[in-house]
Amino acid sequence: MLTIVLIDDDPISTFVTEKLISKNVKEPCQFFKFHSAELALEQINGICPNYLFLDLNMPEMNGWDFLDRFIPQYKDPQIYILSSSVDERDINKASQYQVVKKYLSKPLIKKYIKSIFN
Repeated sequence: MLTIVLIDDDPISTFVTEKLISKNVKEPCQFFKFHSAELALEQINGICPNYLFLDLNMPEMNGWDFLDRFIPQYKDPQIYILSSSVDERDINKASQYQVVKKYLSKPLIKKYIKSIFN
């Protein structure tokens, strides 16, 4: 079973992402959804996700703060930034994090899902 963490303060975006992945990935998936990056950071090492989808613009702790503080204890999840920002500075900054596999624009689409999970 794939373990997937979604970190996004927008419940509609989280809902859409979960449904698209569930519908297009053949393997069973277990989702953990967090509306707060801070709460995700506190609980993530107990989850040991295979995949992590991270929004950048969130109150209190943003996606960059999360990446700066996240140290996986057991295995490295594949981390994808899933953001509505199309700012070139954000895209360039994401490429500086070795743990980030790819920067994706919201909403998640089938093409992205196939490239991530196949």
